[in-house]
Amino acid sequence: MIDGHRILAVVPARGGSKGIPLKNLRKLGGIPLVALAGKVAGDCKLIDRAVVSTDNEEIARVAEAAGLLAPFRRPEELSGDRIADWDVLNHALQTMERIDNTTYDIVAMLQPTSPGRTSQHVEATLNKLISGGFDAVWSVSETDSKHHPLKQLSIGEEGRLTYYDPSGAEIIARQQLRPVYHRNGIAYAITRDCIIDQKSIRGSRTGALIIEGNLPNIDTETDLAWAEFLLKRRGKVTDPS
Repeated sequence: MIDGHRILAVVPARGGSKGIPLKNLRKLGGIPLVALAGKVAGDCKLIDRAVVSTDNEEIARVAEAAGLLAPFRRPEELSGDRIADWDVLNHALQTMERIDNTTYDIVAMLQPTSPGRTSQHVEATLNKLISGGFDAVWSVSETDSKHHPLKQLSIGEEGRLTYYDPSGAEIIARQQLRPVYHRNGIAYAITRDCIIDQKSIRGSRTGALIIEGNLPNIDTETDLAWAEFLLKRRGKVTDPS
């Protein structure tokens, strides 16, 4: 809780995944990804309730063992690969409010596929939401200039190479580029009003928490190997035995 605001953390972890089957159960440093998210949620003292939103019984079991609640299952219509984050959070929020017979003021989304988070990241995101009076705050990372939108190319008719944005033709040195950022999935903090009334996870006034460093976001086996490498380099691999 922050200044009287009740906080619900939601870990979205459906069973289906095309890139890596049952991705949310894959282990990093010997610990399932969904369990890593649960541990961080448990370490964050600002969170009042932390739940997993899943359609999979094994994910629910592992999540509960890691300290997350699993009092409901995500319905089939919200379990596909083209379901928006808002749909999942709106369902989790309203379901938990009925179960707990209370109102949650803030929802924090912690995606298992972003295992580089710490409880400090989550707390900083929540504190920025409150102190800044935002509708939502997303954690972001600065995009490497090599991948800047103005340096991206498209292949058009007859195989002709063009700039994705015509303004890219004017860029000579990276110093001309204005920094851009991408979502890193570490934490989202969203007010209840933003979810219920604006029907969005990015309201009319959304802030950003910039996080430095290498933060893996797992969609492929290569991403998982990269995340394992980063953990080993930082000396944080846990032997489950």
